[in-house]
Amino acid sequence: MKIMTASIGALLAFMAAAPSATAQTDQFPSRPITIIVPFPPGGSSDVVTRLVAQKFGENLKTNVVIDNRGGGGGVPAAIATKQMAPDGYTLFLANNGLFAIMPALTADIRFDPIKDFQPVTPLFSFPSVLVVPANSPAKTVKDLVALAKSKPGGLNYASQGVGSGGHILGEMFRLRSGASLVHVPYRGAGPAVQDLAAGNVDLLFSSYVSAIGQVQGGKLRILGWTATKRSPALPDVPTMAEAGFPGTELEIWQGIVAPVGMPAPIVRKLNEEFIKAAKSPDIVAKVAAQAVEMYTTTPQEFAKLIAADVERLGKVIREAGIKAQ
Repeated sequence: MKIMTASIGALLAFMAAAPSATAQTDQFPSRPITIIVPFPPGGSSDVVTRLVAQKFGENLKTNVVIDNRGGGGGVPAAIATKQMAPDGYTLFLANNGLFAIMPALTADIRFDPIKDFQPVTPLFSFPSVLVVPANSPAKTVKDLVALAKSKPGGLNYASQGVGSGGHILGEMFRLRSGASLVHVPYRGAGPAVQDLAAGNVDLLFSSYVSAIGQVQGGKLRILGWTATKRSPALPDVPTMAEAGFPGTELEIWQGIVAPVGMPAPIVRKLNEEFIKAAKSPDIVAKVAAQAVEMYTTTPQEFAKLIAADVERLGKVIREAGIKAQ
């Protein structure tokens, strides 16, 4: 009888709590939502995130606060986010540089991209362009490889820093082409692009947004595109696979995650609303001109993407012997 009484009591307690949990979910969001962005304001990722966040907030009739926390490769911002309450009111803009590359470079990173975060959806992605100085004799990617192999010391390639997308792509290219390429890291895309335009280095994998000014100014030439298909913004630029070097593909995705433990109904609601905002025709049109593609999926598929990039990019880093500096 005691066991039956206890069971009935537990059932009644569950039934009493269930409407409350449902009510909380139905009322979500009831206060402003914060998205922690691990970049300073003004960058391409920050700008696109703000566009989506504004539409997301308008649709949900709530305020969305963008909390920019640049520095440390995004690691401090990720650590701060994982310690927040998993209630849907604090979200994080993750990317595969932070979630897949940094853990392979740093042993004591103090967060686990798979165990500490709940994926919601990717938002957008952008590949890179392979650019060379306008006066380079290389007119194609194969020309560039032949040029590197013809020089005793090979060619120097710039990057945005150790462990950056440009660094990983440079090593992918070196491994796939067999060319001698020497890494020259810079502190960000700006100085790397400027030095390339001045002819101080030989090539660079850069975001389209970072390089397009110098391309349009006649200082740089685009040879390749690191996606699996051509960009509508650059229809005449071949993919790296089309240029003869498959395996030199990397799209930098940015997506929304939350601290692990968020209730499933809130995960679903956030997923639906972010997808709705990201697919708004006005946003798609605005980012297309920057060679940025809106890219959304289910939380489950996003989790698979994160795990796949952790494995794939970690392998590239190990094969290339890349070390944090």
